[in-house]
Order: sequence, then structure tokens, then C-alpha cells
Amino acid sequence: MAVRGTNPSPGEAPRSVAILGSTGSIGTSTVDLLERNPRAYTVEALTANNNVPLLAEQARKLGARLAVVANEDSYGALKEALSGTGIESAAGSKAVEEAAARPADWVMASIVGVAGLAPTLAAVRRGAIVGLANKEVLVSAGDLMMKEIQRYGATLLPVDSEHSAIFQVLDFEQADRVARIILTASGGPFREHAIESMKTVTPEQAVAHPNWDMGAKISVDSATMMNKGLELIEAFHLFPVGEEQIEILVHPQSVIHSMVDYVDGSVLAQMGTPDMRTPIAYALAWPRRMETPAPRLDLIEISTLTFEAPDLTRFPALRLAREALQAGGTAPIILNAANEEAVAGFLDHQIGFLDIAHLVEDTLAASPTAVPASLEDVFATDAEARRLAQSLVTKYRT
Repeated sequence: MAVRGTNPSPGEAPRSVAILGSTGSIGTSTVDLLERNPRAYTVEALTANNNVPLLAEQARKLGARLAVVANEDSYGALKEALSGTGIESAAGSKAVEEAAARPADWVMASIVGVAGLAPTLAAVRRGAIVGLANKEVLVSAGDLMMKEIQRYGATLLPVDSEHSAIFQVLDFEQADRVARIILTASGGPFREHAIESMKTVTPEQAVAHPNWDMGAKISVDSATMMNKGLELIEAFHLFPVGEEQIEILVHPQSVIHSMVDYVDGSVLAQMGTPDMRTPIAYALAWPRRMETPAPRLDLIEISTLTFEAPDLTRFPALRLAREALQAGGTAPIILNAANEEAVAGFLDHQIGFLDIAHLVEDTLAASPTAVPASLEDVFATDAEARRLAQSLVTKYRT
């Protein structure tokens, strides 16, 4: 597939883009890069869950052809906000899928949670280049999604900083020469906290990530280190290595974003400041590179890089994720669904911080596993796991 770069040659058309989840953290960073490169990109579609004012503002600035809000009750507000602009408006989950199916060359899949699965699949099934910033797509339906990517000739480019790092330094032609893939983790805000003190952690404390600027759900996942567990499962589907070859290493400075260890003893690392515009730009401009406003790395100023093994007692989510990957089948779906419900319960002050992992483990223990044969099986498993997790939220609360 021919891929256009960010500085088109004379007569070369700009790359058309769709952003699924344009008002979230990843989406707004993508919009920022597009605004800085107006000649290189056109915008086919933008979607958001419910933030109509920001969605309409983005659509007007970027000259989008279509803007979609997932919440149908917000359609009137969106239509009014775009009145007289010539920008199409739509609402509902089906409309989000239809936006993903529009003829954009490149699609940013950044809808948080399993809600992003169907729209991402719609983009894949028309052979698009997909920048994947949604962990849950591969966690919940990795085998099915990778088969569809092969079937329809789509291109999947990881946007998570860790997976982007691996993608940049992994020699795919010599994958059999890889000894280990090393995913780095900041350790989150509670890396050195005593377990007893973590019982009283508040949502406000959990969303205050020490290095990265992220949304609430992802920030809580970082604080429990479930995000690294989900990235472990995602890496298993993205890269041609076995589960036992993927390791997690705590690196508090968030300078080395991940590493690949080869059989000859060489360890290749991708480094940079903790700014998501760097991995987004890598995917957006691939196979070329584009300039970004991300701060440049100053190793002299940083001076010291440190590493440590993850504490599986303090962060049991890492163990649960690896066990789910090893179990296979529907286990990762259950893990992800239970975690989403547990995090929602925590953010709503219904359960404690340490209850998140306990609730996920209880949901996994009470759920039978099978091999999902279709997307419908994935959604059915997800729904049942959510029902069970929600009932456990009530149990923990009482």
C-alpha cells in the first residue's frame, strides 16, 4: 500500500483523516498536530461521546466533512452548533461506525473502552491505515481483529507509547532473533506507597499521573498498573513473540518507552519525553516522520535513569492480566470488562482503590471461559462480565 508523507510533493493530494474519539486526550493531541500541518491533511470525520462544544469547535477549525456525537440526545445541540457551516452532523453508535467506514486514508482509533471495537473494525474492513490508541480492541478481540486485518489488507499502527516504541525498533524480518520485548512502566503515582495507605486513595489522587497527561480511566489504570497488564496482552497480538518473551520493567522517569532485546545481546530502546504527540505523529506520518512541538530530550538534565521490577503484591493487576492471557479464550474479555466496571465504580466513589483488582479477580473466578467464534460472542461475554462486575460493585459498597 502506498502511503503519503506529511509534506506532499507538488500535485500529490493530502492524506485524509478520521478521528474516532476526537475530544479525548489522544484525540485532542491528534487535532493539535493536524492544525500544525494544514496542507498535509484533510479531515473526513470526527466523533465524540458527548462533548458537543469541543467537537463542533474542532470540526469548524479543521473543516471536517462530518461530525458525530455518540449520545443521541446531543444531536440537536450538535446540529445547532454546526448550523451554516456545511458540515454534516449525525448521532448514535451506528453513526460512529458509519463515520469509521467513510473514505479516509488514515483513522485514529481512540475511543476508550470496548465501545471502540465496532468502529475500529469498520475502518479495518475497508482496508484503512488505523492508528490504534485503544488497548481494549486487541485485549477483547485480538485474534478476531488480527484475522480481519489480514483478510482486508488493513494496516495497524500502534499509538500507545510503549507499542510505538517497540514498532520502531523491532526488526520484523528477524523476529526469530528477538529474545525479549520489554514494556516499561512509570509505576504510577503509588509506586512507593505502602499497601495499607493505598486503601484510602481517592479518585482525585489516582488520576494525578506523575508523568503523562491522560484521561481519568487510563490514569486509574496506570495507578493500578492494569494499563501495563492490558498492554502486555496487546503486545502479544501486535508482535511475533510468545507471551513468555514479554516482560514488564518499572522505569519511573518515562524516558525509555520500551525496549527489544535481541539474541546477540543488543538491546534497542526508543527514548523521548513523555508527550503523546510523538507516537501519534509517528503513526500519522508513517512511513515518514513529521515535526512535533514535543519537548526535546535532555539527558544531561535528566542525568539518571532507574529501573526496578514491578511489585506484584502491591499491583496484583499485572498478575491477573498475565493469567488471563495465558488462559486465553474469553478470559481477557472478562478481565477488561470487569476492570472497566471496577474503575467506573471507583471513580464514582462506590468502591475503594484496592477493591478494583479484587473485583476483577472475583469476576474472573466466577466466569466460565470459552473460545469466542465471532464478534457477537465477544460482545455477549463482555456484557455478561459487566453484569457480574456491577453486582460485585454493589457487594463491595455494602
